[in-house]
Amino acid sequence: MLDSMRSQLTLWYTGVLALVLIIFAVATYTYLGRAARQRTDQSLADTASSLVSNLNAESNDEELSGDDAAVEITRGFNFNDRQAIVFDEGGRVVAVSTAPVSRIGKSGWPSATELAPNFVPLIGSSKSAGRAYTTIHDRGEDIRALAMPVRVGDKSYTVVIAQSLHEEYEALAQVRRAFLIAIPIALGLACLGGYFLARKSLAPVVEMGDRAARIGASNLNERLPVSNKRNEVGRLAQIFNELLTRLDVSFEQQRRFMADASHELRTPVAIVCGESEVALSQAVRSTDEYRESLAIMHDEGRRLTRIVEDLFMLARADAGQFQMESSTFYVDETVGECVRAVRSLAAQHGLELRYQHAEEELIFRGDEGLIRRMVLNLLDNAIKYTPAGGRIRVEIGRAGSNYRIAVTDSGAGIPAEAQAHIFERFYRVDKARSRNGDRAGSGAGLGLSIAAWIAETHNGEVGLEASDAKGSTFVVVLPAASGIRPD
Repeated sequence: MLDSMRSQLTLWYTGVLALVLIIFAVATYTYLGRAARQRTDQSLADTASSLVSNLNAESNDEELSGDDAAVEITRGFNFNDRQAIVFDEGGRVVAVSTAPVSRIGKSGWPSATELAPNFVPLIGSSKSAGRAYTTIHDRGEDIRALAMPVRVGDKSYTVVIAQSLHEEYEALAQVRRAFLIAIPIALGLACLGGYFLARKSLAPVVEMGDRAARIGASNLNERLPVSNKRNEVGRLAQIFNELLTRLDVSFEQQRRFMADASHELRTPVAIVCGESEVALSQAVRSTDEYRESLAIMHDEGRRLTRIVEDLFMLARADAGQFQMESSTFYVDETVGECVRAVRSLAAQHGLELRYQHAEEELIFRGDEGLIRRMVLNLLDNAIKYTPAGGRIRVEIGRAGSNYRIAVTDSGAGIPAEAQAHIFERFYRVDKARSRNGDRAGSGAGLGLSIAAWIAETHNGEVGLEASDAKGSTFVVVLPAASGIRPD
């Protein structure tokens, strides 16, 4: 049970509250004890001052001796909690008032003779300081005493006021008992309240956990409940929901990828199997017929190889395991080499291919093989969808802090409803077009998606700038500054 977050939060809350209450109790008790002691000392000082004033007045008005005046004023000193003792210069007790009657104790208040030896250091301190306090322990209880010197005529006396600390200690004991009762009760109520609040606060987390436990690959469309978007729990639920959305999209892409890959691989495999069955169906065939069947199977085998290579490249890219071979090269020269590589293919299809480049040298740092692959895919796409007699123009130059590569064809253009999907894997605008094995791409609808990935890997982008009945223009933007985003 202590492993649950509710219990741990309750224990932490109770522990912190207990520490706060203990510190508060100690501080309060210390303050009350000090305040009580100050009140006691002030009361003793007021009593002593009053007694000294009476002593001076008594000796002056009635012209009594100092000793007689001391006896006279102590005779009328009747307090239930304190006693007055007057000492002469030699420390002899001259006068003493009636002992307190309200003091609680079996042994009773000690006599002046018993108290006198305890006051000797106090009397000496009062003569030098003018006033002195002390606490003595006698018969099981503490007594607070104040000594104040006074001069009557030509004699010096010391007035000592002694008071039992029993009532002060009893008041502090009541405070301690109050704390000992109140603090455990407060901690108990805080523990119950803290557990209730922790349980109520964590209820959405428990509900989120139960809902998350029921979500699997088959129901990734479900989402966690969000009770309050502004608090931490709601924020956590939103983050989980966003994660589930990304997982749902990823699983959907994987399912579609597998379905499309299976469909694309099925066609060349079926062609290979069909041609082999036709070739083996007759016992004797001419050399030309065998060569024709083998050529068809060879072309489909090459197409299968390219599809598998493209799939392997995309799989490694998705897993972040594709190792780029970065180098510094002239990107305009690379594009020119790609144009020269497909010039004969364009001529076979009756296409005019033009290349226009900037006069300055365009230095770029990246994977030259991937850049070459990207440009070839764009050129293959242009050749594939441009009818005989058409034109293809390739341009490269600087556009601000970027390099701009544009491939423009004079084909029929891409339908508006298909333009948003042309960079998706296995997507082809015209699925009935011939898959020409002599071209650079695989014919499986992966060329543009691979080109987009290569551009993104180099911190650039590729997009369809324009497409209408007069043709289409694909533009690649690459940063002129060096630096490649890590996989």
